[in-house]
Amino acid sequence: MWDTIWINGKLATMDARHMANGDGYGAIPDGAIAIEGDRIAWVGRMRELPDRPEALATHVRDAGGRWITPGLVDCHTHLVYGGNRAKEFELRLTGASYEEIARAGGGIVSTVQATRAASEQELLESASVRLERLMEEGVTTVEIKSGYGLDTETECKMLRVARKLADQHSITIRTTFLGAHALPPEFKDRPDEYIDLVCSEMLPKVAEQGLADAVDAFCEGIGFTPAQTEKVFQAAERYSLPVKLHADQLSDLDGAALAAKHNGLSADHLEYTNEKAVKAMARAGTVAVLLPGAFYFLRETKMPPMEAFREHGVPIALATDSNPGSAPVTSLLLMMNMACTLFRMTPAEALAGITIHGARALGLADRVGSLTVGKRADFVLWDIEEPAELAYRIGHNPCAGVIRSGHIAR
Repeated sequence: MWDTIWINGKLATMDARHMANGDGYGAIPDGAIAIEGDRIAWVGRMRELPDRPEALATHVRDAGGRWITPGLVDCHTHLVYGGNRAKEFELRLTGASYEEIARAGGGIVSTVQATRAASEQELLESASVRLERLMEEGVTTVEIKSGYGLDTETECKMLRVARKLADQHSITIRTTFLGAHALPPEFKDRPDEYIDLVCSEMLPKVAEQGLADAVDAFCEGIGFTPAQTEKVFQAAERYSLPVKLHADQLSDLDGAALAAKHNGLSADHLEYTNEKAVKAMARAGTVAVLLPGAFYFLRETKMPPMEAFREHGVPIALATDSNPGSAPVTSLLLMMNMACTLFRMTPAEALAGITIHGARALGLADRVGSLTVGKRADFVLWDIEEPAELAYRIGHNPCAGVIRSGHIAR
């Protein structure tokens, strides 16, 4: 017998094998999901069950006709940090640009000071609050980056906190080392020396302690050059760590193409990405991670090349980019709405962006992101009439229940 079977659900499977119906959701009306251990053991229509539910499983749960989706995946966050940057928000409203604030010693560097000063416990407590907001909306998998330490000790501290969050909240967290996020004050005008430190000291220490699942960098005029970024990628490859990249957010430095060259899991932001780079991403299987919260918060106007992504078959993921400076966001559902309104994505594309494509962006598509036999039993019950409501409503959370690894979490 199976451990549990959920019956009377409307399933948005987000599974390619059910996408032939053309609705974009892989929908199964009047569906059921069976769980064995922490895995999905069966998915299908109620009438296709081989016997009565009571004869098939130890526990029978009734979804009450609710829609069921895979657990949501937030594939790009900076949840662990100290302080906040509300003052900079005020400055931007008076006309200062994000780049001007960064060059004047604000921006990322101001968060670095607060993060270095915070204890591990303080970081854990503040990040827990932000993580819990995501979990309330059905998020079951989260990526958390470092990048606000910019020294070996604090970068490791941030990644340890991220690992502790996973244990404390029984949620899947993938950690990403982002030492090449900004130039710390002590290396002013010496970016090459700092990159050498990232590659020769920070990254080896992080890898030795098993603190990171991937390596990221900020390739931008106010970040690091493509050549400096490539050094970080080459160092990551020596430790068999996959790479991803903050790319082409404020200018086109061919960052997306660089990520694709190194078989990156994802290239993120991408407002200025050119079509040649999009083609390279398609060949490499690199996911485009769009961050509409940062786009909105910074009042950007240059849209990512949406039609090029669609034309060349690049998977499009969405994420909160939750961070103190450019996206103080803790709602993945809001990101769905923003992606539809700002980037003209369809609700089905947006849901794929925070499920199966979000999983791809973390290298987890074989484990989470769709209601598929063999994948982890992470799914969410919703009080909605149709899946498009998840993207349609603003400031509304219709989450009625969350199952993580086969167990009721909410």
